[in-house]
Amino acid sequence: MLRTVAAFDRLGEENAFAVLARANALMAQGRNIINLGIGQPDFRTPDFIVEAAVKALRDGHHGYTPAIGIPPLREAVAADLAGRFGVEVSPDTVMIMPGGKPTMYMSILMFGEPGAEILYPDPGFPIYRSMIEYTGAKPVPIPIREENGFAFSADETLSLITPKTRLLILNSPANPTGGVTPRSEVDKLVAGLARWPDVAILSDEIYDHMVYDGAQHVCLLAYHEIRDRVILLNGWSKTYAMTGWRLGYAVWPERLYDYARKLAVNLYSCVNAATQYAGLAALTGPQDAVAEMVAEFDRRRRVVVDGLNQLPGISCTTPKGAFYAFPNIRRTGWKAKALANALLEEAGVAVIGGPDFGILGEGYIRVSYANSTENILRALERMGEFLTSRKAA
Repeated sequence: MLRTVAAFDRLGEENAFAVLARANALMAQGRNIINLGIGQPDFRTPDFIVEAAVKALRDGHHGYTPAIGIPPLREAVAADLAGRFGVEVSPDTVMIMPGGKPTMYMSILMFGEPGAEILYPDPGFPIYRSMIEYTGAKPVPIPIREENGFAFSADETLSLITPKTRLLILNSPANPTGGVTPRSEVDKLVAGLARWPDVAILSDEIYDHMVYDGAQHVCLLAYHEIRDRVILLNGWSKTYAMTGWRLGYAVWPERLYDYARKLAVNLYSCVNAATQYAGLAALTGPQDAVAEMVAEFDRRRRVVVDGLNQLPGISCTTPKGAFYAFPNIRRTGWKAKALANALLEEAGVAVIGGPDFGILGEGYIRVSYANSTENILRALERMGEFLTSRKAA
């Protein structure tokens, strides 16, 4: 019998893809399913970005690129960060990645080992904990609480740091809650981190364009006092509706950059060449499509929150970022995963149970409003009919 390394038994996964697969299977059987589960914009990638990839292929960009990414794209990332946040970064610290997950993987692999502790948000993106456990490090959840607007608490986060803490993972705007942590709280956290100079920070800012109601995204690279230990994760998937292109980037502290480069060489050699030219066009071309998509997400956000708050047993805090709502379903009497499963199988609405995002996700479901308003309204109607007619299992 083949034997594998024990670490593989500690790997988790992202259940949103399992829900997507089940939804697709039901649709293949002829069922009408409305998918509010997957975090994927329903918009097409803007045409000028697609054409840039086509042109790159026609121009002969068919071969390997540098493992760190083509120079013009790294320069464009640096220029974009400078233009939007006033953050000056060298293109030599930017690395182009095949999506956002490789940055998580590399960062956690660099700092995770038996005896180490890594802090991560709970509820939060499930791959954080999965990768922490894979490395043998101890995962330490940072509670992300509804009563705090699903922002992290600086005081609570700092209280969880110990001499064993190697890495702190932050995510704002946040998946799955839509929470946005205000600048005052980030300021307090950064000030407190002065007591822990050996703790690295992975800042997942993939939803940085998607903030509402006057909320402001705070880029952690703007804090010079922690700049030499911040790993920035960002990319094109959400902002430019490019999930399937698999294109992201990281900004690394100088002392970690070559480790990341070597991991890239070992893992994937380089990012698809034509995709990088598409990403270059996205950053340097017109941003009208981004503004239009964010405005539409904002409109859908209001529809989702209003509708959820009218459903029996459900209350929903208004999210200030990303394209997710995280309604509280405790008064329905249902456990979250059981409700999510029943809504899919019986009502034809795909959502994700809160525990798929962490222990503190029980009592909540994640609803993605990266779908049309028409579909959202139909889904809310189905959910209301289900909750009215079905008692908790």
